[in-house]
Amino acid sequence: MESGTNVSVSGSGSAANPYVISAATPCADVRACLSAGPGINLDQATGAISADLSGQAGNNVTIGPDGGLYVPTAGGAVLTGCGLVGNGTASAPVKAKTGTWPYPCSLDTFGGVVACDSNGVLRGEPRGRLSFASYFDNRDYPDVPVPAAQNTVLDNFTVNVTNPDTCRTAMVLTEREVDVYVVLPAGAAAGTGHSNDEMYYMRNSGTSTIVGTHVQTTKFLAEPALLAPGATMPVTLTATGGRGAGGAYYYGINFVLRTMIISL
Repeated sequence: MESGTNVSVSGSGSAANPYVISAATPCADVRACLSAGPGINLDQATGAISADLSGQAGNNVTIGPDGGLYVPTAGGAVLTGCGLVGNGTASAPVKAKTGTWPYPCSLDTFGGVVACDSNGVLRGEPRGRLSFASYFDNRDYPDVPVPAAQNTVLDNFTVNVTNPDTCRTAMVLTEREVDVYVVLPAGAAAGTGHSNDEMYYMRNSGTSTIVGTHVQTTKFLAEPALLAPGATMPVTLTATGGRGAGGAYYYGINFVLRTMIISL
């Protein structure tokens, strides 16, 4: 029996000494059949096969001292700080540590927002804001007769109110005061107020002139429209007079406007 290339035959073929055929394949012949794949490096020159470690940023896989693949961790687990729980394992993944929603309303509907800022810091929703301002004006007039028609406009006082909150819509509450100074000769009468609401009326039933009669009437109102973030709107306070008779006249008006702006 003859052997071929890389094959050897031993033995005589008898029962006591049977033929044994052996074959040897050189490594160089096998390497041509191998190729690298995902996660595997192959050195065709030496035949060395190794893990292909990604160079992607954030990859922590390395070769451990024992030659095996190794992901470094702190004490065998991921260390977490305030607001995080878990050790990074399948049974305890790292996640946000949350409390229990204690309100009867729906969390899905009324829950706030936590967002990541440009520096990678978690931020909550902006805080609501409350601001307060007062505006005053005292005006003199050249003894103007009080009109006979009720709720006639005597003068207006307008203030531009700005929402200082650039994040949230605001409700504007206004406290309005009007004080009209009136002179009532004997038998005269006059009324004063705000807009279409006569709030004070007086008739002089005496025989002498009443000088400087006045009442500082007040209203507290919620403005009809919400004020958008950072927006400005005019608020007008109107002084009215009417039912003037017997030579009644006014000579001064004091305006007071106090605003409270509440971010929602």
